[in-house]
Amino acid sequence: MTVHQPHATGLKSLRLHLEGMSCASCVARAERVLAAVPGVAEARVSLADESADIRYGGPATAEALAEALGRAGYPARREKLVLSVEGMTCASCTGRVERVLKAQPGVIEASANLANRRAQVTLWEGASTAAALAQAVTRAGFAAAPMRAEAPDRRAEDLRGLRRDAWIAGLLALPVFLVEMGGHLIPALHHWVAHTIGTQTSWIAQFLLTSLILAGPGRRFFVKGVPALVRGAPDMNSLVSVGTFAAWAFSTVATFAPGLLPEGSRAVYFEAASVIVVLILIGRLMEARARGQAGAAIAGLIRLQPRTARLSRDGIETEVPIETITPGAILQIRPGERIPLDGVVVSGQSAVDEAMLTGEALPVAKAEGDEVTGGTVNGTGAMAMQATRVGADTVLARIVAMVEEAQGAKLPVQALVDRITLRFVPVVMAVAALTVLVWLVLGPGLGEALVAGVSVLIIACPCAMGLATPVSIMVGTGRAAELGVLFRKGEALQRLSEIERVGFDKTGTLTEGRPQVTDVLPAEGRETQELLRLAAAVEARSEHPLAGAILRAAEALDRPEAQGFAATPGHGAEAMVGGQCVRVGSARMMEGLDPGPLAGAASRLEAEGRTPAWVAVEGRIAGVIGVADRVKPTSRAAVAELARMGLPSAMVTGDAPGVARAIGQEIGIDDIHAGILPGGKVAEVSKMGRAAFVGDGINDAPALAAADVGIAIGTGTDVAIEAADVVLMSGDPLGVANAVALSRRTMRNIRQNLVWAFGYNVALIPVAAGVLVPFGGPQLSPMLAAGAMAFSSVFVLTNALRLRRAPAVGARP
Repeated sequence: MTVHQPHATGLKSLRLHLEGMSCASCVARAERVLAAVPGVAEARVSLADESADIRYGGPATAEALAEALGRAGYPARREKLVLSVEGMTCASCTGRVERVLKAQPGVIEASANLANRRAQVTLWEGASTAAALAQAVTRAGFAAAPMRAEAPDRRAEDLRGLRRDAWIAGLLALPVFLVEMGGHLIPALHHWVAHTIGTQTSWIAQFLLTSLILAGPGRRFFVKGVPALVRGAPDMNSLVSVGTFAAWAFSTVATFAPGLLPEGSRAVYFEAASVIVVLILIGRLMEARARGQAGAAIAGLIRLQPRTARLSRDGIETEVPIETITPGAILQIRPGERIPLDGVVVSGQSAVDEAMLTGEALPVAKAEGDEVTGGTVNGTGAMAMQATRVGADTVLARIVAMVEEAQGAKLPVQALVDRITLRFVPVVMAVAALTVLVWLVLGPGLGEALVAGVSVLIIACPCAMGLATPVSIMVGTGRAAELGVLFRKGEALQRLSEIERVGFDKTGTLTEGRPQVTDVLPAEGRETQELLRLAAAVEARSEHPLAGAILRAAEALDRPEAQGFAATPGHGAEAMVGGQCVRVGSARMMEGLDPGPLAGAASRLEAEGRTPAWVAVEGRIAGVIGVADRVKPTSRAAVAELARMGLPSAMVTGDAPGVARAIGQEIGIDDIHAGILPGGKVAEVSKMGRAAFVGDGINDAPALAAADVGIAIGTGTDVAIEAADVVLMSGDPLGVANAVALSRRTMRNIRQNLVWAFGYNVALIPVAAGVLVPFGGPQLSPMLAAGAMAFSSVFVLTNALRLRRAPAVGARP
């Protein structure tokens, strides 16, 4: 749960992490419960990360909202944090610490212990952090620090539990299914069972195995479904529990009290109850895998900030936890380290890799007075900085907040199967009850009434409905993986099929992300190889990315040794090579030198999006070397393929406008948005309507999460990958077109599955209820109902398997 107070509206924002969320009917009911609390202005519940985002004012409180959700069966999760607190000397101190902690947002209980100098806090999960609580206690005059502990991975535990239950249920159901259904399909098997162990013994064995399934792996449906039914808000769990219990109860009566049933209806349907549980568990397992780990992106961003920093005080350096640093503190930054917090350089100079912030591949020179950002990587120089922003105020923390907010946003499209189930479940139950009532009034007796009612419940079991979407997702994503496309979240298949535009980051997405020499233009009287040799000799000692590009271009050449190397950040470097002073760098380093005819060539390079690196020998311009990040070979084909599919492309990048325009012209993108920072990327993506965004850097994470579908280049950062819904494993932009084509094909497959799953219910529920009997038609028995249910599942599975033959875009002639 996250609480803050937006000053513009006077409303508070609250995020609760919920339990008991299993389908879209849960989402709709949780939203209705929250909206009914006086003072709530807006409530959005997300099934993907099982969270509720609420905007509210008085008289609503966080406690009242959590209480309302608990009564509805979706309780907010709690967590416990422990702080070490120094400076407590008496009972009044512990009381003061407790009062400070209880005043923090989301804190439910707080207890301070004088003996072990610890404070234990119970709060709504995510309401605050141990660091924030420690800072509050420290401001009150005590020295507090978080006691770190690894939290259990709840999603992984849930996945393991589903997998375990599915295996247990499958093993127990296999003999039941083989004996009963095999006996119907193969008469010889039926006769063999009857003449060996006997029909009654077989039924008793099936009863025992099915009872174990319902009491063990299937218990989860009853634990959630029965209370929902009692509350008058049945969900999919309710229908599964009622359907399986009805099949089990009818079969149990047929096994142990057959006299209660008409002679022609004495049959068991234990296999229906057991197979229903197995298939629904498999469906839930598939959904859980497809849903992905929404919190992984947040964790990846948080890991960018170091846990400690070197605090400089009175000339003494001390390594301290990052949570204890306050604005104004002086921190020492060594070469190669991540900068711990936002601040200003007070001494030293270096080049800082800010790709996580701007997307710019080249490090930025930093000297006294320049601002630095926490999470960026220092180069080869040593610096001292003064912290200006800490905690939630840092740029990195704000990026984390943007990703969290985008991931928790309410999606415009919910799963169709869950929306229909919200109304389908109570209708089916009402039809079953009405069927029994009508048969009792008009039919020959209780047995026929029970047969008809059970037939309705069994045939309406949401087995096919539960499998229609996740099975197609599983097969579709499996085929996508073969094509180099990974769908991390099953919902992305639906959203991607409906997008209207695709936005691309540039560096590392449409380009290689590795600068290379594109042009070597020597001055009159100089040779190309000579120019490369001299430049490479100087750059051999440099850490700048442009130096790496020049060295790679000169690998095959004999490189002379350089002496007296000196680098000027932001300008270039110089050294003595073969007794001559050679300088390599930007135009700023060549001030006062006449570029001659090469001035026009340098302007042309800049217009084409290439960086000119000047080379001077003994005070005279010797040539200019063009360095650029090359476009990926398939970028133009990807943009053209998306256009053929009716999807225009746009470029949203932090790079300079000139470079972006040049790359856009080369690959066929006219819609260019350049010089955009992370917050701006989110705004640009939001203006595109239903859009996908493709990126690879940490700076792309907010836009990836904010887009209808975030597509990450697999060769990019882990944070970008975790924030995205779709990952291109090979880094090939053509994978975007493959992903869109496959999503459209998969959604057609899902719609076919849903039409069948619901269509057969609409067609056969009346038959199961017996509407054809007065007209001489058949009475659908529970056995046939179970067969129809099984066939519907087989149809769904078989139809989904056709996706394995989906062609790749590049394979089309």
